[in-house]
Amino acid sequence: MESTNDPVTQEPVIKEPGITRRHKPRGANPFLSTLGIAILIATLFTAWTPNSLFASNLSDQLRTLLTPQSAIESGPLTPLPQVRIGIVAGHMGNDSGTVCYDENGEADLTEADVNLSIATLVQRSLTERGYQVDLLNEFDTRLNGYRAAALVSIHNDSCDYINDEATGFKVAASLETRDVNRAQRLTACLRDRYQNMTGLFFHANSITPDMTQYHAFSEIDPNTITAIIETGFLYLDHDILTKQTDVVAEGVTQGILCFINNESVLPTPINLPTIQP
Repeated sequence: MESTNDPVTQEPVIKEPGITRRHKPRGANPFLSTLGIAILIATLFTAWTPNSLFASNLSDQLRTLLTPQSAIESGPLTPLPQVRIGIVAGHMGNDSGTVCYDENGEADLTEADVNLSIATLVQRSLTERGYQVDLLNEFDTRLNGYRAAALVSIHNDSCDYINDEATGFKVAASLETRDVNRAQRLTACLRDRYQNMTGLFFHANSITPDMTQYHAFSEIDPNTITAIIETGFLYLDHDILTKQTDVVAEGVTQGILCFINNESVLPTPINLPTIQP
């Protein structure tokens, strides 16, 4: 029996009387290679879940799949990207906003102080829940092109007595928002959750152009869904705003979480005026 190499394929050839046989190189199985690639692709597609919407998240998952198991077990996995939320403390870093005076005519409370107290508690509450939260000034330079899942600006209304109906809160979104449905959902969530938490009346009739045309609406990235909330009137709602600030802040927090988590919001009943006979 004589063995030579094929001049074209260079594969081993065994010559026997009247028979020529070629030996196939060991380990070269194209079917198995193709099957292995198919399994890898199927595994990668399986990893593509709704939580993989960010490119960085996908990169992390691919890196995990292609890293030897021993290396994964030796160190922590890269955490998923955090959801960013912006909270503007109204008037902070710019002016005092409306000013409240005591019986002697001395200034004892400013809107900016109340806004900051509420905004700080909202930031803390959302941060403890794992969100990335930016506490922003009224005219913060970071607002220029600001990108986040949501941005909410916190304000309050007058310290002066207007009438007995000057109590309650207001929520508004930009009139020029690109995504009307999501903007309406954010305001609906804030309205529903804040009202349930505080028991304050939704004062829809006093929403002004200063709210619907709030300056930050035109400064941030147009894909950021935003709203402005006036959490109360500093005259008739003074006690809840200053003595139950944690309740007020939790109302705002729950409204934001309702939007971020796509929670259910039941239609809010509309109180129609009673027609006298």
